[in-house]
Amino acid sequence: MAVVILREKPTKEQLAQITEEFKDYVKIVIDLNREIMAAGGKLHADGESLLLKNGSHQENLWGGGIDLVSQKIDCTAIINIRPDQDNNSMEILDLLKRKKFFEITKRFFEGYEE
Repeated sequence: MAVVILREKPTKEQLAQITEEFKDYVKIVIDLNREIMAAGGKLHADGESLLLKNGSHQENLWGGGIDLVSQKIDCTAIINIRPDQDNNSMEILDLLKRKKFFEITKRFFEGYEE
């Protein structure tokens, strides 16, 4: 189970790593402040943990995924349930955070849509 921190578009090698767990779907966690992504792994918590170990702060981390077949991005993850941040859903409810999540994801995966 490989989780990779991306600061730019994934290389072919990185893409192979992050699709080890699920061939057609990649779990992602975005640091909205640092504008970096953890991609891959079995659980969003794997990416979250890696980013926290690398200097990210919990309140800036939001999860979702990428369907590599349909080229659709979603912003649904258990780690998004945060009553203390007024997010009582697996989806990112705050429109500004949600917009930024999609914008950052699209930088790494051009041509993918919400």
